[in-house]
Amino acid sequence: MARIEWIKLRLNNWATWKARESSGGMGYAKQSAFLKEVVDGYREVHIPVDDVDASTTDVAVESLRQGKGHLYMTLQLVYVKGVGHREAARLMARAESTIKANLEQADHALREWFNTKAEQDAAKRKLYQRLQGTL
Repeated sequence: MARIEWIKLRLNNWATWKARESSGGMGYAKQSAFLKEVVDGYREVHIPVDDVDASTTDVAVESLRQGKGHLYMTLQLVYVKGVGHREAARLMARAESTIKANLEQADHALREWFNTKAEQDAAKRKLYQRLQGTL
């Protein structure tokens, strides 16, 4: 089994969103606008985050908590805490290869979640359109 690239991209976006959420960056500036101009000649690179995508990914990741807690914990350690494969393996008392396998399994579980959600959303749209046609 291999990692799924579009899931990895969603998880990276989600991790950035979680980091900003935990640092109080939910739409409010962390410093005054005039201080953002130049700080010791260093400019921060601002990575855009798709909040809607990250929020949906958060719901998907949370769905793993019950029943697939080992995958949930692996995602939390690797993506949110940013500890890396080796440290995640140490913290979870697992082999590094197990952490990599957990990430692959999490990708596939999340893909299934997103596929199911897409099917449910399509069914809701179809029902709504059918109801609109009868009114």
